[in-house]
Formats: sequence, structure tokens, C-alpha cells
Amino acid sequence: MSDRVAVVDYGAGNLRSAARALAAAGAADVEITSDPARIASADRIVLPGVGAFAQCIEALRNASGIEAALADAVLERGVPFLGICVGMQLLASEGHEHGVHRGLGWLPGKVTRLTPDDRTLKIPHMGWNEVVPTPGSGASAGHAYFVHSYRFDPDDGAEVLATADHGGGFPAIVARGNITGVQFHPEKSQAYGLAFLKAWLASPAAAIIASPDHARVREGSLS
Repeated sequence: MSDRVAVVDYGAGNLRSAARALAAAGAADVEITSDPARIASADRIVLPGVGAFAQCIEALRNASGIEAALADAVLERGVPFLGICVGMQLLASEGHEHGVHRGLGWLPGKVTRLTPDDRTLKIPHMGWNEVVPTPGSGASAGHAYFVHSYRFDPDDGAEVLATADHGGGFPAIVARGNITGVQFHPEKSQAYGLAFLKAWLASPAAAIIASPDHARVREGSLS
């Protein structure tokens, strides 16, 4: 696990906690960076996110060169990528928080408000919840810590590796090829979060799944 892991600093993430958790999980070289060249050349990339979709995607796009560096590394070269909380939601085509905003579009889908069937359940959904793997996904079950008011639903249900429930199911882990996103906070999820990060650090880089959507997704991420 000697790969260099870049934790992307775009002014909207729980950076130090994420970096400490990665180090505890076995990453020997963890760097918090806003330098596009350092991001583009990293062996693994983590994109944390705290706050609202609108503010996070604006901050990312206002951070000169970072979006292009991410696209080069993740979409072009297949560098393993992990989005955490809003960092996962930014993978979507669009987010519906404080208006409708264009996301990265790497995993087509929408981010919409959580609407529990039980109206007594509070929003934001905050606290521990069970992560339930989708059958055949290979994800691990356990309990993780969540803090969110919105959910990301990929258009392709096969990209949902695990779910959680808060008055109705919602995606907890999404993935395609080298791209992974988690709605929970691994850095706050104690044993489960540590085990998840260890597994992610140990996983080989997966090639981007060839599909007719690849060119469209790549173009959409930079347009």
C-alpha cells in the first residue's frame, strides 16, 4: 500500500479526518493537495465533501484546474477514485439542492432530497445505520455513520453496491470500474469505515468500463 493517495482540497471537505483515516487504514503516503499536477499524478484519489451540492460543485469548479486534473486521472487513466458523502453526490449528472446544478456526470443520475415514508424521521439523516450489500455486489455489511439530507440515485441500478434505510432505502455505496462513492463517512465509521478503506486501498485499479456513454461522460465532465 505504498501508492500516493491525494485527498483533494477544494475548500469543501473534511480533509484532515479523511487523511488520518486513510493513514490508519494503511496508506503510507497521504497528501492533502489542491495542486492539479499532484492530483493528476496520484495513484489514488479521494474527494471528500461537506455541505450542500451547489456549494461543493461551485467550489470544485472554481478551484483552477482541479476538475480537468480529476477527469484526466480518473476517466482517462483509470486511477482509483473514492468520493465521500457530497463527494459521492458530485458524481451525478445533476443535483437538486438549492436549485438544479450540473454535476461531474461520471455516474449518470440525480441527487434529490431524502423523503422518508415515516414523517416523524428527522432530516438530515444523522447517525449510525446499517449498510446492506446488494446481492452479488461483493460489498461488506456493517454499520456506518451518515450525515446527509440528500440521496444520489444512479440511472443504472447495477451501480448501487449497497443501500441503507431511513424511512425508505437509499444508495450507500455506488461504483463503476475504478470509480467508487460512499454516502457515509468512513472516517467516522470506526471499525466498518476502517475496514472499508483498507479494502479500497488494497483493491487493484479497475479499467474503465467501455461503453457508448464513455465519450459522453468524459465530455460532460469538462463542458
